[in-house]
Amino acid sequence: MTLQRLRLAKNEDKRLRSGHLWIYSNEIDAATTPLRNFTAGEHVIVENQQGKNLGVAYVNPQSLICARLLSSDERPIDVNFFKKRIKSALALREALFEHPCYRLIYGDSDLLPGLIVDRFGDHLAVQLNTAGMDAMRDIIIEALVRMLQPLSILLRNDSPVRKLEGLELEVVTAYGEVPEEVELIENGVRFLAPLAAGQKTGWFYDQRPNREWLRALAPGKRVLDVFSYVGSFGVQAAVFGASDVWCADISETALDMVHKNAELNGVADKLSTVQGDAFTTLKSLKEADERFDIIIVDPPAFIKRKKDQKEGILAYRRINEMAMRLLNPDGFLISASCSMHMPREELLDLVRASARHIDRHAQILAEGMQGADHPVHSAIPETRYLKSVLSRISRV
Repeated sequence: MTLQRLRLAKNEDKRLRSGHLWIYSNEIDAATTPLRNFTAGEHVIVENQQGKNLGVAYVNPQSLICARLLSSDERPIDVNFFKKRIKSALALREALFEHPCYRLIYGDSDLLPGLIVDRFGDHLAVQLNTAGMDAMRDIIIEALVRMLQPLSILLRNDSPVRKLEGLELEVVTAYGEVPEEVELIENGVRFLAPLAAGQKTGWFYDQRPNREWLRALAPGKRVLDVFSYVGSFGVQAAVFGASDVWCADISETALDMVHKNAELNGVADKLSTVQGDAFTTLKSLKEADERFDIIIVDPPAFIKRKKDQKEGILAYRRINEMAMRLLNPDGFLISASCSMHMPREELLDLVRASARHIDRHAQILAEGMQGADHPVHSAIPETRYLKSVLSRISRV
């Protein structure tokens, strides 16, 4: 099959030559290859202004990122192509992790832009976040089945980013019989995660190394896990020796899972839950004169778009200040942000400023990012999104 050609405007190939995979609509030579001539998900050969081939991409004329590079040559994008990419990604994860519980495919960083695959042993949760990947769902599923022989594959195609690609939101079984809950092991601790009904793909593997901080900090401590979801930080703190753990979340269903996970690890007697909005919960705990030795604040993205940055930073600052007021003297705060538009320097300054505003001193002990199963593409800074800061908060 002969592919159409997509020509870049003059000097617009520099980023691709550096290793980047994205092509924006304003970088196209619209006079030679107008985007209206292409259909969403179509494969094309990308060429620079001089006609030199840069590789094969898929196109979406409706999206600001109108094309994403799949290959630097003209190899066919078929099942074997995906098997090779999956094999490479799998080799990295198997070298790093003892148990088959990790993000197996992290989009651009694994040279498969728009594809996310989380592995829970014999079960896979998959997100097809672009029109290009959605158009190839059948060969993607076939390649995953051939490479991993899973018992089930669930398509968690309910991410809002699909709307930007003109795609429907759906959660559907693609292969096998998908269980309601899957078991995973992280940092030696067992968890159950809800696949179809949970957030994102059911679990947040990205915080794994930052949860490990609790192994040294938690013994004998009183811990509050804000935005706890199913207890990923809180239950690990309890297993690592915390004396008393409170998990707070707005979702009653998530907190039910917290109790199940605590029971699974034999720490149910240490764990309490509080349901409600995080800001309201922290205010109520302050009014009740509750105090903690360690507080984890790991909110959803308060800054989803650049234009939300000012308002989002105020929300991060407010929640961090409220948490600091609940800490015992010399208590520890783990503050995180998964907002791509929040630079790490901004989070560090926010922790400092929050502490100073309430007459506290923040000592930064460690900085964390997403785990190694979310590798950073060296040419795409957007693939590094997670920031975590461990600090000790003391009285001035």
